[in-house]
Amino acid sequence: MGLALVLTAISPQIGGVLVRGDKGTAKSTTVRGLADVLPWIEVYDGDRYSVDPAESTALSPDGPFTAATRVARPVRLVELPVGATEDRLLGSLHLEKALTSGAVEFEPGLLARAHRGVLYVDEVNLLHDHLVDLLLDAAATGTVSIERDGVSLQHGARFVLIGTMNPEEGELRPQLLDRFGLTVEVAAPREPALRMEVVRRRMAFDQDPDAFVATFAERQESLRVRIAGARARLDHVELTDAALLKVAEVCAAFEVDGLRADIVTARTAVAHAAWAGRERVTLADIRAAALLALPHRRRRSPFDAPGLDEDLLARVLGDDELPDPPDPAPDSDPAPDSDSDSDSDDAAASEGPGSADESGPSATAPDEAAAESSVDAAPVDVDADPADPADAERTPPSAPPAPDSDGRTTAASAETVYRPRLLTVDGVGQGSPGRRSRALGSSGRRIGSGTARGSLHLVETLRAAAERSARQGSGADGGRIRLAPADLRTAVREGREANLLLFCVDASGSMAARRRMVQVKTAVLSLLTDAYRRRDKVAMVGFRGAGASLLLPPTGSVDVAAALLDDLPSGGRTPLAEGLLEAGRVLRRERLRDARVRPLLLVVTDGRATAGPDPVVRSQLAAAHLATLGVPSVVIDCEQGPLRLGLARTLAGHLRAEHLPMAQVSADGLVDVVTGRVA
Repeated sequence: MGLALVLTAISPQIGGVLVRGDKGTAKSTTVRGLADVLPWIEVYDGDRYSVDPAESTALSPDGPFTAATRVARPVRLVELPVGATEDRLLGSLHLEKALTSGAVEFEPGLLARAHRGVLYVDEVNLLHDHLVDLLLDAAATGTVSIERDGVSLQHGARFVLIGTMNPEEGELRPQLLDRFGLTVEVAAPREPALRMEVVRRRMAFDQDPDAFVATFAERQESLRVRIAGARARLDHVELTDAALLKVAEVCAAFEVDGLRADIVTARTAVAHAAWAGRERVTLADIRAAALLALPHRRRRSPFDAPGLDEDLLARVLGDDELPDPPDPAPDSDPAPDSDSDSDSDDAAASEGPGSADESGPSATAPDEAAAESSVDAAPVDVDADPADPADAERTPPSAPPAPDSDGRTTAASAETVYRPRLLTVDGVGQGSPGRRSRALGSSGRRIGSGTARGSLHLVETLRAAAERSARQGSGADGGRIRLAPADLRTAVREGREANLLLFCVDASGSMAARRRMVQVKTAVLSLLTDAYRRRDKVAMVGFRGAGASLLLPPTGSVDVAAALLDDLPSGGRTPLAEGLLEAGRVLRRERLRDARVRPLLLVVTDGRATAGPDPVVRSQLAAAHLATLGVPSVVIDCEQGPLRLGLARTLAGHLRAEHLPMAQVSADGLVDVVTGRVA
């Protein structure tokens, strides 16, 4: 993580860093510390848009400025809260001046403040989609264009985007994921000595922050000087054709989409060479760059675990060093000291990636050598190899399927997932922002105004004040309209919401045919993939043997979902009543947690309850009890064969659900049923 942040500080064109890791791993603390080691920048005094005085074409909406107003200031680290509004991100009218004096003045947003700095988003995977779209536009163009409320202006928005996230809380949209130049996985150390040192330093800081900062001031300054030196060397690092070809070979070998991966890897390799003090990119630099720039770009689906096959990377890079560039033409002047530079570069590369930074200049932090022998003096290791072989799989291990009461278990795996059709729910909800069903919320197109809490609708507020004044006969006070609290109007917007898809799956012996469970699992995983893209939640209840259990709690984490569903066993009796009651408990909990989420219950069964006393009657009573929740439901009848009892149809009647018979539980058939359903 430290190396990725340092390389981005050296070369902001890399495009930022995404830090993935469990909670409590100092992700936010490390990112916030980055601003203190970045070189200062020059701006115009009083310029809210931070244009670069060295760029003659850069114009500020606050300008013009004179050269005498140039000042230097630290780089800003601007934090974008997950719950920020569009107006806070882009900017809006200066409301006080608009209402008191009628002046139209624009108040810049966070993107203007982050120009030429760092924009940090904690829990970036929870950022609302409409804010993600605005970030993507700004990152792609480097500018923000404002055309609203009588304001028309454009300003720069070039920033280093840094995001932190916990994968357990859901994944990131692919479009935004690709905008991060580098990505790293972090985990808490397992060594007791290191954990003790973390606690010791934290307690020392809490006791006396000033003394703690003073203890590391020299080390901090050394790091700042080294970053500044690497920035100065950056334009002089040579990226030979052989090195660039090797970068292309690596990206092609990992089958990444597009060419952004090649560009980012090349830029990162150059920055790594500058950080190590080399004048030419080596294989060690390319390896370090690939381990940081490619893991999040090789994922073909949300179920692919992030990471990189280091054996494949080693085979592509090979053992041979990069060839020297061709000799200059006879009529050109040879570069001074070219032989000695080449020799030193070759020697540095031959030492391997672990020693890449040891061949750098003397600007290396002075305490790095002592760090090997003393935990107490260990600085942040920004020279570490980005590969993390100790990174454990974050998916909790699944226990082997337990035998059922009949002693038989099977666990079929799902096939390749596919893209299902869109499932939407009728009506207009008020759920959390998503990309599925229609809903009223804080994002989307403006369809009217109201008095509920939300963003101010200025035009409708003034209109309400004018109408009230006309009714009361208090028309004018010096030509002005007085505003009252009752006049305030907020914008009513219609966008999309996320939904909860709850699968209640019969995994008993009657469903244990391997092909059936493969089809059911494939359909569930396909819908989960679609739910990931649309910000939905998916849950799964399974029932078999003697009872039912919540196999997959409501979640948007596709990694955990894939692992749990893949190990779903089948066989034994059919406790249908227990499965319905467990589904009811899940729905009640989710309703208490967030009553705005609209669920859809999908019961996949043949209706042949066989567990417990009087199982069929109990299952029908459980269905009638569940129907009182008023949750839209579908019973998918999996009954087959010439002798059909029609129990699933009867169950649907008690559940007040739609009954849909199926000849077989095929993936295509199940998806057609689910995605064609109108709640």
